[in-house]
Amino acid sequence: MTVIHRYRWLAGMVLAGALAGPVQAAMGNTATTYGLLPMDVATAQGLSMFNTQASALYYNPAYLTRDPRGELTVGLLHGEQELRAASQGTASGGLPVIRDGDVLNDTPSQQTLIAMKTDLTSITQFEHPIYFAFVAGVEKYGEEMLAFKSQTSDAGQFMQYGRQPLFLNIGGGMELFNGITGGASAHVSLRSEASLVASSDLGGNTRYERLDVSAKPVIRPVISANFEWGKVFCGNNQRCGWLGNLETALAFRGHTEARTSVESSITIPGTVVDPGITLLIDTLDSWQPDIISAGMLYRFNERLRLALSVEQQNWQALEDELDRDTLKDQAQVKLKDILVPRIGLEWQVNDSLSLSAGAAFQPSPLDTIRTPDVNYLDSDKTLIGIGGAWTVQHPPILAYPVRLDLGYQYQMLEERNFELTTTRPGFTNPYETVTADGEAHVLAGSITLKF
Repeated sequence: MTVIHRYRWLAGMVLAGALAGPVQAAMGNTATTYGLLPMDVATAQGLSMFNTQASALYYNPAYLTRDPRGELTVGLLHGEQELRAASQGTASGGLPVIRDGDVLNDTPSQQTLIAMKTDLTSITQFEHPIYFAFVAGVEKYGEEMLAFKSQTSDAGQFMQYGRQPLFLNIGGGMELFNGITGGASAHVSLRSEASLVASSDLGGNTRYERLDVSAKPVIRPVISANFEWGKVFCGNNQRCGWLGNLETALAFRGHTEARTSVESSITIPGTVVDPGITLLIDTLDSWQPDIISAGMLYRFNERLRLALSVEQQNWQALEDELDRDTLKDQAQVKLKDILVPRIGLEWQVNDSLSLSAGAAFQPSPLDTIRTPDVNYLDSDKTLIGIGGAWTVQHPPILAYPVRLDLGYQYQMLEERNFELTTTRPGFTNPYETVTADGEAHVLAGSITLKF
């Protein structure tokens, strides 16, 4: 084993220790990849901007005011994906990259979610309602709070799918004017830092070590406004025609990131003298762009409502972040901003049962088929969902209703060809062409206590 190889082994130990294990992460989070609560999953987030539950905190915190009751929600989400890359041959006609079949990623996402919403008026001197809420999620059904994987790949790797272990959002909403409500929340992610200083012999044994590991919160804003046009133009008069059934919403979600930085300095007496070999690693775990959303809701009657929304996701800003990423800077990733249309429908069958459905189309932000060494794969995808909720109006023991929700979503990734390339000398580029595609099945359930 050479000195450099020993050094890389030591640096690898630091990186593994700082990141709590080699598990998958990706450029995404649960809320944007799948949805938070079952209604968000079932409507492919088509009704998320107009969801009266606590998940509105992330999509449209102004909508927390639409249901004055408090609630406590506990939920589970299981996302099962199968992401594939089928070889179309190599440049030299030789054997393709060794893979375990065509499947690159079939690791499930398994989130435990807890959310709460309440009116803070009773603990303030104000009579005007102020609604507070939080949403928290932990991966692997509550067992995993930190996960990381940042790497180059010869076989190819999907850019947006993976496990997102910690989700935390906190904030609130209130009515600003008659028919106009506003809300704001903070999304919290983590930035990890690690530092190692050590002396090593040629056998790889270290001494005089000093290891520091820390994690700092990265806070990004979510702000929104909601407009009930019947109240805006007609006050509380219900005779406002079709305008009284129309609502619109605007929301901005700031970009989020989870980043890790590692600095290590190793000396080997008689071989590598002080200040030693220094290695600096600064790399992204996951990243989500600034998202601007606009939505429109129309109530056909007391039981049927339809929502249309569109998101602008500003992915181009990730290019600069990847240029500074010490693991991926050679990839020269080209990205584009995208528009994501969504539609959601809810039918209140009776006082207890409601059904919901939705669909969305998300184009791929990856604007190149070559990303040297990193070899990102990504495809356009279609999302379709369905679900329902059952409200027990008079449950045993409890004084308030209990709501049970279930949602299912199917995601289909379209086929797209990519050319795998490398900066290593002696290779003919592209060294392999692959066809990427896949699918994901998402099932979410929750129980909500009203109070």
